[in-house]
Amino acid sequence: MALSFFSCCTSIAPQQHHHHQAKLNLKGNKGLEDVKNLIKTVGVPSICSSPVKSLQNGNWVKLICGASFEDVVDIRNLSLVYTLAGVDCIDCAADISVVSAVNEGIDEAIEIFPLPRPWVMISVNDDEDLHFRKAEFDPEDCPLDCSRPCERVCPADAISFEAGKSAAQHSYGTNTPSALKAGVLTERCYGCGRCIPVCPYDKISVSTYIRDATATSELLKRNDVDAIEIHTSGRQIAPFKELWDGLGDSIKHLRLAAVSLPDLGESTVSTMKAMYSIMEPDLSCFNLWQLDGRPMSGDIGRGATRESIAFALHLAAIKERPRGFLQLAGGTNAHTVDGLRKVGLFQTASFTKNTRDENSTPMIGGVAYGGYARKIVGRILSSLQLQHGITGIEDYPEHLLQALREALALVGKIKCYKSI
Repeated sequence: MALSFFSCCTSIAPQQHHHHQAKLNLKGNKGLEDVKNLIKTVGVPSICSSPVKSLQNGNWVKLICGASFEDVVDIRNLSLVYTLAGVDCIDCAADISVVSAVNEGIDEAIEIFPLPRPWVMISVNDDEDLHFRKAEFDPEDCPLDCSRPCERVCPADAISFEAGKSAAQHSYGTNTPSALKAGVLTERCYGCGRCIPVCPYDKISVSTYIRDATATSELLKRNDVDAIEIHTSGRQIAPFKELWDGLGDSIKHLRLAAVSLPDLGESTVSTMKAMYSIMEPDLSCFNLWQLDGRPMSGDIGRGATRESIAFALHLAAIKERPRGFLQLAGGTNAHTVDGLRKVGLFQTASFTKNTRDENSTPMIGGVAYGGYARKIVGRILSSLQLQHGITGIEDYPEHLLQALREALALVGKIKCYKSI
């Protein structure tokens, strides 16, 4: 991988947190030295910067845990691994237990190596949205001779035909997981919908929900949430305004307000302008537009990222778009940066003053990785649980080192780390 350096980061002090009972002594664990040496070797400390600086450099990276993904053990370990890989933001469900899991993972990572702390972002929706739904079916209604294609096609391993234990209901550091019925593991389902068309008996349905504005407002007032992302279809402005108004004075606690929207063609910019006019009177922070090309498809393959890049190319060419950083999502994977390079958008300077900084900034501030980022590290997390049960990945440095290599290879595409 081609490498360059941007700016040196300032180390920050590790955050204090509660340790689980079985936690190993990090300072005395020689296995973690390989993890630390890898971080130094690829140059993470010399390239990492504040999240805002990363947006201004065009090398911002966000991990999307999933707006509906609520497996707190996986989320904690994913947050730990990707914090060590140098991400700038971790996006998660607007749920207290999930937010706590993200912050615990970040805290553990910073204790291993003092990197800048990524922002924690919660995702909400203003109307029905693909990211805010769950599949459901009764496995007792399934014919015995069904080949169970739903189980095979699920990217989150969220379908099981055997009763077991629920990781999300597990109290971390104890041995008391709750029982789980067969069917859809609700906390692992993130609404991709791939199971629905493959069911030969049409037994699978979906339930959708809208995050409560009042509960979201209370979350934003906590000191462990930095940003919000509003998912919107853009079809109607009224629901967006209702949600924004419902957040009230909690908005003043934000460091970043993001809006995730699909490509609406010719009406995209006018819709963005309408939403920005609603937000602007209350904004005392930076804002960002997440360009959701092909939602929840990054793990499918090379072609999944094309729509995201096409969306970015279309919007970057429009000078009249409202203020705010642009960031790709929806289908993003290991091929996204190469695609941006081919169309001349990777860290290419823009001369439109579309941020609160008066200096020229890249047309594309960065990339968010969701399904693909979870997949490449998730394989290792699954292996960890099979071998050792529900645990923190830092307690098994050989797994952490393997997971970190995967994360660095992805994050390094945009951060431009040294080859590993």
